[in-house]
Order: sequence, then C-alpha cells, then structure tokens
Amino acid sequence: MKILLFGITKEIIGSSTLDFTIDQTDLTSETLLDILKEKYPELSKLRSIALAVNGEHANGSEIVSDKDEIALIPPMSGG
Repeated sequence: MKILLFGITKEIIGSSTLDFTIDQTDLTSETLLDILKEKYPELSKLRSIALAVNGEHANGSEIVSDKDEIALIPPMSGG
C-alpha cells in the first residue's frame, strides 16, 4: 500500500511516501497505525495522528489492504 506522509510524520520517516506491504488480512486502519508506531517509534511521541483511507477520514475500524492509499495526518499547530 502507499502511505502518504505530511509534516512531522514526513520528517520522522524521512520521506513523503512509504510503500508498505502487509501480509495480514482483516487489518484495520488502527492496527496499521500501531504497526507503523512499532516500526517507527518516534511516531508514538506524537499527541495524535489522524488517518485517511483512499481520501476519506478513517475512524480506525476500516479494513485496509495493499490496494489502499493511506495518509498519516499529524496534529495541526497554530493559533
């Protein structure tokens, strides 16, 4: 699957995209995020990370596959 990275997530992983292969079926978007946090521990330090699956906001329960495009959306800052 293709994972799009923005802001601090892009800095942590060192690229704006990540090609990620999974061999697990029935993988939820929340579990995918947990796997990414395990592989890239710096992601765990972020207050929150929103996910989008194929351009739609994800709530964590969506089943994802290698055909999907995932976006990791870091916390927004500003004032």
